[in-house]
Amino acid sequence: MGASDIIQRRWTIKISIAALAAASALFPVTALAADLEANDAAIAPPQQFDTERYGGIRGRLHDWKVTIGVGAIYMPEYEGSDEFEVQPFPLVSAQFGERVHLDTGGLTVDLFETNGFRIGLTGGVEMGRKEDDSDYLRGLGDIDMGGVIGGIVSYEVGPFGVYAKLDKTIGGSDGLTGTFGAKVSHRYERFIFSADVSGTWADDKHMESYFGVTSIQSAQSGLVEHQAKAGIKRVDLKGSITYMMTENWSVTGAGGAGFLLGDAKDSPIVKDDVQPFAMLGVGYRF
Repeated sequence: MGASDIIQRRWTIKISIAALAAASALFPVTALAADLEANDAAIAPPQQFDTERYGGIRGRLHDWKVTIGVGAIYMPEYEGSDEFEVQPFPLVSAQFGERVHLDTGGLTVDLFETNGFRIGLTGGVEMGRKEDDSDYLRGLGDIDMGGVIGGIVSYEVGPFGVYAKLDKTIGGSDGLTGTFGAKVSHRYERFIFSADVSGTWADDKHMESYFGVTSIQSAQSGLVEHQAKAGIKRVDLKGSITYMMTENWSVTGAGGAGFLLGDAKDSPIVKDDVQPFAMLGVGYRF
């Protein structure tokens, strides 16, 4: 593999990681944006009705509630890094019918829904980690990409919601993670505000892959050996503001921080246990 191939491989992986982080921050906004669209359509006077919007591919995209956009995110080079960089990311979300949701975080299929209570299946990708992502990771080897399958349970009442999800990685770290959290969203005129707090638990395989240092890795990297066991690995706080510039165009700013805990925080791989991020994106909703 030539130098240009290595650079391209690293660039692709980092963009994908940024996309996942951004999608996580924007998830409540996507749902509220769809509600805003329905309300706008209901009050639009007849002379503003866009007949072209409901024909052909444009009409299909509208029916699917598709949003596409681009943005940039300021984030750590890897989980636990104290060095940051700005990366572009794509913003893509779509809702097919009432039960299938797709965004940069993956696919969700609702199996059961009643009075705000939902049970669903999820699928996605864990991007892994490359040792050339940072000088701090030299000698630790790569964590391969893996597929992710899981489930989610949530309950929403008004602007408030709670959720819990469990994800199993197939390949890569072969780890199991669980996330539980609460969120709130509020729309005021053309502004949409959202906030989210969550905690993430990880099993031995995930923790050892991302935060452990074996004897061989210690010899290659110069880091001390470290055994990372299952437990709560981090708590995250996130918030976002979306402004609907028009019926279709929106701009979103989001920010927050993750706080590494336990064996993750104590890992010699971790240079800073506080992991902030900030992003800005522009989207078009069909």
